[in-house]
Amino acid sequence: MSDYLHPLRFGSFITPSAAIPQLPVDRALLSEELGLDLVTFQDHPYQAQFLDTWTLLSVVAARTERIHVSGNVLNLPLRQPAVLARSLASLDLLSDGRAELGIGTGGYFEAIASMGAPLLAIPDAVGGLDDALDIIRGIWDTADPTPLHAGGKYHHVTGVQRGPTPAHRIPIWVGAYKPRMQGIIGRKGDGWLPSLPWMKQGDVERGNEVIDKAARKAGRDPREITRMMNITPQYHAEALAELATDHGVSVFIVATDDPDELRRFAQVTAPAIRSRVEKARRRSGSPATAAAAAAPAAPAVPAAAAAPASPEAPARSFRDDPIPDALVPRVLFPGDRGYARYTASYFRGARPGVVIRPETPTEVQEAVRFAARHRDVPLGMFSGGHGLSGRSLNTGGIVLALDALNTITLGSGNRVRVGPGARWGEVAQALAPHGLAITSGDYGGVGVGGLATAAGIGWFVRERGLTIDYLRSVDIVTADGELVHASAEENSDLFWAVRGAGANFGVVVSFEFEAHPVSEQVGFAMLLFAPDDVAAFLQGWGTTIEGSHPTVTGSLMISPGSPGSTAVQALIVVDSSDPETVIERLQPFAALAPLANQSVQMVPYAALLEVPPEGDQHGRGEPRSHSGLVRHLSADVARVLTDLLAAESSFILSIRSAGGAAANLPAEATAYGWRDANFVIAMLGGRGDQVALRWAELVPLLEGMYLSFETDTGPDVVARAFPPGNLQRLRALKAVWDPTGLFRDNFYIAPEQEPADQAPELEPADQVSATTEPAAGAAR
Repeated sequence: MSDYLHPLRFGSFITPSAAIPQLPVDRALLSEELGLDLVTFQDHPYQAQFLDTWTLLSVVAARTERIHVSGNVLNLPLRQPAVLARSLASLDLLSDGRAELGIGTGGYFEAIASMGAPLLAIPDAVGGLDDALDIIRGIWDTADPTPLHAGGKYHHVTGVQRGPTPAHRIPIWVGAYKPRMQGIIGRKGDGWLPSLPWMKQGDVERGNEVIDKAARKAGRDPREITRMMNITPQYHAEALAELATDHGVSVFIVATDDPDELRRFAQVTAPAIRSRVEKARRRSGSPATAAAAAAPAAPAVPAAAAAPASPEAPARSFRDDPIPDALVPRVLFPGDRGYARYTASYFRGARPGVVIRPETPTEVQEAVRFAARHRDVPLGMFSGGHGLSGRSLNTGGIVLALDALNTITLGSGNRVRVGPGARWGEVAQALAPHGLAITSGDYGGVGVGGLATAAGIGWFVRERGLTIDYLRSVDIVTADGELVHASAEENSDLFWAVRGAGANFGVVVSFEFEAHPVSEQVGFAMLLFAPDDVAAFLQGWGTTIEGSHPTVTGSLMISPGSPGSTAVQALIVVDSSDPETVIERLQPFAALAPLANQSVQMVPYAALLEVPPEGDQHGRGEPRSHSGLVRHLSADVARVLTDLLAAESSFILSIRSAGGAAANLPAEATAYGWRDANFVIAMLGGRGDQVALRWAELVPLLEGMYLSFETDTGPDVVARAFPPGNLQRLRALKAVWDPTGLFRDNFYIAPEQEPADQAPELEPADQVSATTEPAAGAAR
């Protein structure tokens, strides 16, 4: 049995006939009226009797309100991938996140060539699809500020600007029947979309095997890939339900233009499929739908089991311990609608056994007490989004999702109370009308809870210090399920620990900050350097930053390049609303190396933290990132970094400003103690022995690390993350507030009485590569 436990969805497959142009639109409107989830249209631009599918999709999206629209499938050879990516993103934005991408190689190559495209052989068409997926994903990856270079022999882009950002993470569904295409789906796609009438006996099993094998090889969980099927009205619900329970098909799209057949499918066949699949999942101990989960009067978890850590591992059941009454409506299991939101952080994939989404502090208390009774599984705490290390999610365990606790309330003076589930871009927007801000990271999608318990190195760090320096109090649920208030005056030791090691001490349900004034506009510069001598450039950059006015903060993003061709992207913020002052303070940077490109804008601070759309989390596999701090970009540091950039691997090296006002407090003032460091260095991505050896050469030159950029775990990592005195105090406080180590899955600090080298093991990392390289805009 290979039920991938995805929520069931149903759609229609309408002929885009031009004979009565309004008819396909009417059938789409009927599909929405009948409650279907998706309406799709075939795409054969060489057929004169058909409407243009892209135009039809646009009209249907404009005429409908809820249903999603997609090609089934769009003809890639006649739809240039970079333009297609922008078109999809535009339609998605205009339809409030209802555009999906079904794509294929076209198949009818002579007809395609008649429209002016090259006459393709099958290998060329398949290779073109492989290239196109990289280009499309790259265009949508607006978190990376660098120009996009992607593709290969058949399609490529060189230095194109990314964007616009779609309203939701558009899935890429591929129509495929042969192993090579199915392998591409496993490596890069989000869904497999064949047509059942074209399938021979055994084709579904064989296709799934190829996709699953390719996914695992690429470091992906095969269960992340949706299995879809185009069908005709003649198929019975029993046979289609078997496709779901035995082969993982979760999306059924009926090909018909007959309104009566559409009604029968939506009102009879689809409910019958859903009922059979839910019964089969309950019998097997697999998760049912959210509606079924809430149905029993008793608060027991209804036949729900956590997903295993691997397809071969046994499922873990939470049935023996009833979910508290207050939490039953807040629980999601694999297969429930909304569960997919918690299967990916920004870079890392996951598949929790159960997700609990409390909406009040009292419900958080109940959730923590429930987790304490399940100490044998991982416990993740997920705030609003992002998360480079991905430790907020897990596979097979419990995830406490705090994104519903997202209120932002301005109090007296400059005080502001913020829930952990709010995102920093939303905080910036809320404070902007009052001329206020809280320095915080450089990416608006980061959740408040994660960053505000780590440190918070943002665009104003040299002028204003760390995010935690503006924290005045917290309300936190501790390991015993109690709600505790902590500030400089009350539970001051706990308040000290929260500011740098908060994930170890409880679940913060409310933060009170003191916001600081911010200029109406700030200067934002993007400079692309082409240095002849990278090491000398890095030294010069470090000296220039350290000598700059405190209002100047900058970051470098560098990818490995061939000798003499390394491009360096610099992002610099100047906190001044006077353009002449901004230009004056930028001038020293312009002299560091030849400039290949430059842009300087005056923008509101909130614009720097633009809030990304919901669903922007699309991590897969296990990411790799390392971090460290240095006081200066010395000759030795610059030399080793230059050697690292010469390694044959794909990664992004970032060098971010720290120091400045962050050093106004002593190291022992908060749990985070590396206040004298002027730079945070992070390597996002990177594989192979060569990269590992060259990073190892850098480690002795580092002073501490920034945990939010680190994916390694274990006692040695924690020992480098805090100054010795701070770590000793943290271990003593852990013994007081969490002596049994409930909060252990995010860089565990062992209690004082427990030897650090005997700390509980974290969830095993997948021994695979991530399928998406980290973006250059990763937040702090």
